[in-house]
Amino acid sequence: MNPSSQATPASLPERVSVLVTGYGPVGAAIACLLGRYGVHALVIDKASDILLHPRAIALDNEALRILQMVGLDEQAFERVAIPEVRMHSPYVGQFGRVNSTGSIDGHAKLVTFFQPDLERALRRQLGVLPTVRTAGGVELLDFVEEAGAVRARVRDASGVEREILADFLVGADGANSFVRRKIGQDFGGETYPEDWLIVDGRNVPKPIDHIEFICDPNRPIPHMPAPGQRERWEFMLAPGETREQMETDERIAGLLAPWGRLDQITVERRAVYRFHARCCDQFQKGRVFLAGDAAHITPPFVGQGLVAGLRDAANLSWKLAAVVHGRAEPGILSTYDQERRPHARAMIGLAKLMGRMVMPRNAVVALLTHGTVRLLRLIPPLRNFIDDLGIKPKNQFAKGLFVRGRARLKRGGQIPQGWIRRSNGEIGLSDAALDGGLTLVGFGVDPQTLLATSQRQAWEAAGGQYLQACHRSQSLHRGPHAVEDLDGALIPGAAPFGWIAVVRPDRVVLHDGPSTDAIRIVEESLSLLRGRAPLISRQPQSRGDSHA
Repeated sequence: MNPSSQATPASLPERVSVLVTGYGPVGAAIACLLGRYGVHALVIDKASDILLHPRAIALDNEALRILQMVGLDEQAFERVAIPEVRMHSPYVGQFGRVNSTGSIDGHAKLVTFFQPDLERALRRQLGVLPTVRTAGGVELLDFVEEAGAVRARVRDASGVEREILADFLVGADGANSFVRRKIGQDFGGETYPEDWLIVDGRNVPKPIDHIEFICDPNRPIPHMPAPGQRERWEFMLAPGETREQMETDERIAGLLAPWGRLDQITVERRAVYRFHARCCDQFQKGRVFLAGDAAHITPPFVGQGLVAGLRDAANLSWKLAAVVHGRAEPGILSTYDQERRPHARAMIGLAKLMGRMVMPRNAVVALLTHGTVRLLRLIPPLRNFIDDLGIKPKNQFAKGLFVRGRARLKRGGQIPQGWIRRSNGEIGLSDAALDGGLTLVGFGVDPQTLLATSQRQAWEAAGGQYLQACHRSQSLHRGPHAVEDLDGALIPGAAPFGWIAVVRPDRVVLHDGPSTDAIRIVEESLSLLRGRAPLISRQPQSRGDSHA
């Protein structure tokens, strides 16, 4: 890590734009994104270093796309692509299967990883961002919101207290969040009554290459591989079993016997947990925000805990940057809660549903539940829906910071990502051309030429940039911001020629429409950032455009 980014207790800044408390993967991702947007930020954490025990273990394609935005490529940390998830019942055999082979938006549908490796990669990335500083061994003691700022009181490892003034405070300080308690947010939901023993081991004699859920009501067992020849098991405790009993070598040897002898397996961690399903009623209070486990906790049955926190990071960071840089009004920050909380709750609901299949209460419930799913999979359309996780809530907003209306693209949803070729012949993923601020994308047309001088000046003053997405090998009418869409992810999959879109830094479509309406679309988008735009665009439909 760049030593200049590590603040010593004596060198803690007195004033920053954003203070982030919590230096886990979510807090680090927020800091990385703020740094890439040029925001002066400080990240503090009570811990002095990374916790070396593995915790989160799964990431989906959406999370990997966000980590791409953060600056982490496929070589930044090791991962294992998971081809499928199998669900086994002792009564009806394999009753469920999730197809996770292949990719979406340029990334594997599902991978497992080793969390300390990810955290190291995030910290390395922070080390090259000059506007972000980090401080371990520093605890947030108190804070109060003042006019235009948050005044925080912190204490370093030596016991010295000092004050830091920040424009905004982000609490990414985990499930026991001090920030959440301080702003008076209830953590509504439930704690599962069952305890689970988590065992992480290496060098398993009979390794697997997929994720399996052994859905036995007597003892459900999720089991999955991870990088470094690792595997994880989760064993639900039966009534009367205690933490002390379950964490002994003798008991673990018995539990792992189907996969190998304990003297053959290197056990890295053994710990008993209870799972939670909780979510705050608000992710924001004034200039204070909650992210990751501080705002919501998802049961592990769909592997969405850390993924949800990374979605928070992508959604919040660019909005904070826009306000800090004076390119948007502070009112846009309320859309963080408006956009993220419904989806976080929906994911918690899905995880609870999956939990009922993984740990049925008794044999009768198991037989009915698992048997029904197996019968439904005999019907091809339902089998495809189940296997392709059609039940998974889409990360698309009903309300928020976008112009609602009917058009070609899914406003409030992400623009697809595909492979592009730049004018210099370089090939890469299309999100790299969207890095920075808002992007005006022209499909087949140069969007810059569609604006008058005054509109271009206003757009660029708001941090706006341009991108022309061309057909593969298109040679005519190419502007200075042109890239070729090599696999058709953008054209015609997203939009036809003669179409434009305004894309947010988190890849969400803010507005779109015919290129002939470019001036109005840009003006409505800028007005939205200023808090003055209508919720619904009244644009007429282009010919042949009748779907949302």
